[in-house]
Amino acid sequence: MLFDILTLFPSMFESAFAESIIRRALDRGLISINIDNIRRYATDRHRTVDDYPYGGDPGMLMMPEPLAAAIESARERQASLSPKVIFLSPQGDLLTQSVVKELLEEQCLILLCGRYKGIDQRIRERYVDREISIGDYVVSGGEIPAMVMVDAVTRLVPGVLGNRDSAERDSLYEGLLAPPQYTRPEVFEGMRVPDVLLSGHHANIRRWRREQAEKITRERRPDLWKRYTGRERCEDNTEKK
Repeated sequence: MLFDILTLFPSMFESAFAESIIRRALDRGLISINIDNIRRYATDRHRTVDDYPYGGDPGMLMMPEPLAAAIESARERQASLSPKVIFLSPQGDLLTQSVVKELLEEQCLILLCGRYKGIDQRIRERYVDREISIGDYVVSGGEIPAMVMVDAVTRLVPGVLGNRDSAERDSLYEGLLAPPQYTRPEVFEGMRVPDVLLSGHHANIRRWRREQAEKITRERRPDLWKRYTGRERCEDNTEKK
């Protein structure tokens, strides 16, 4: 998997990608990350990349020419990998675990990070393959959403995670929130680890974890629970056929 990130602030990614799972994946050649500064594609001597929007809205908008040139350059660099251009945008599809799994199917993702009030609409219409949002809130630009996406996708790349970080035990991997987790000591401030986890009975432990995951999801995220139970019914019907 190759990530080609287009941004006005390349240095923001240095520490984010220098540690932990992403660093290990890079060192082992399981992913590649290229970071390109959009400002390199501005043509005037001041390297201007933004201007006032038509219509009198306050704020500044990223201009189409530098963005188009940056995207075209990335497409040429990664032409053999059939790259998809993803614009990190609050107007896009919500980044769920199912969307992460879809993105994993691609060989290369070009991640376009907006700034200021956003980007010229013509870039969205002509150059962007998909818009994705990390949630219904506002952040200062697309850089942090791009980091989130790289991390989420990288975790699912085969060979990236070992037993300590297993993706199969993550929240949302199967559409449910994770069950409660415990480690040593067995008793902490009068609170004991549930007996079932100390029993050594693996079937009972799996059953308990599933029940807890379902209970927590049902109580805390009714939207996920509705989606999960709908999927379960679909799978049951498919098996019966």
